Amino acid sequence: MANSMREYLQQDMECEGLLECIHGLKELDKEVFSTIVESPEALTVDEIADRVDRERSTAYRAIKRLQQSGFVQQEQVNYEQGGYYHVYQPVDPDQIADDMQRMLNDWYAKMGNLIGEFREKYDETAQLQQAAE
Repeated sequence: MANSMREYLQQDMECEGLLECIHGLKELDKEVFSTIVESPEALTVDEIADRVDRERSTAYRAIKRLQQSGFVQQEQVNYEQGGYYHVYQPVDPDQIADDMQRMLNDWYAKMGNLIGEFREKYDETAQLQQAAE
């Protein structure tokens, strides 16, 4: 994982790298997301765990991180005789892309403000040093 913006820019990154870069998700999270996306039907936690060859609890934590990031949605399926279970499917890719674009725009604006503050602070310091000389 890259530690600086420069390192991110120098990496050969695929679009799935956005999951890590923007949302801080792990390799397992990306694997679970790909599994859910590639499935023609919604999957249960057990089905996902089997496909990624992990324990149910480990797969469930990855699913929860994906839900919190807005990549996966949960649906309840009811049994006729009572009871229910959950299945998971991806959120619409356009919605995910729009959310990431908004987040990137917000980050860009915030960084622009911080760069402006940096410029003012250190330009003012440099001017004070020059005046003192």
